Amino acid sequence: MKQKLLTLLFFLGSFFLHSQSLAWKTNMNEAIKSSDEQRKPLLIFFTSVGTSQKIQNEVFATTEFADWSDNNVVLLKLDLSDSKLSSEEREQNLRLKEALGIEELTQVCLATASVRKNKPTINKLGLLEYKVGGPKKWISDAKTILRGE
Repeated sequence: MKQKLLTLLFFLGSFFLHSQSLAWKTNMNEAIKSSDEQRKPLLIFFTSVGTSQKIQNEVFATTEFADWSDNNVVLLKLDLSDSKLSSEEREQNLRLKEALGIEELTQVCLATASVRKNKPTINKLGLLEYKVGGPKKWISDAKTILRGE
C-alpha cells in the first residue's frame, strides 16, 4: 500500500513540476525579441481576473502542451488586469489586443514577430479559444494555424 501511495505521489509531483515549467513571458518587448532570435512564432495568451480558467487548467497545465510549446512557440501571457503593470505597459497591451482583433477574454493569438531597425513587427496568424477536447485537439488546431491552413 505504501509503495502504491509513493508511486502515485511521485507521478503527481512530477506532473505538477513539469506543468509548472512553462516559461511564460509577461513583457511584450522581451517576447518579441525572443521570438525573433529563436525564429519561433508567438503564442499570446490574453487574460484577465475573473475570466474562465478552463484553457489554463485543461490545456496549458498539461505535459503535452508543455512539450509542444517548448519546441514550437514563445509564450507571452498578457494579463490585462495586472495591477503591477505601468500605465505605458497597460496601454501597449491594450493596443496590441485591439490590433489583433481580440474581443473576448480569454483568447489566444498565434503571431509571427520580428525586430528590424529596432522596430518590432507582429503579424497575426490566427486566433484560438478554449474548445472541449483537451490538449491534443487544441494543439492540432494551433498546428493548423501555424501551417497557414
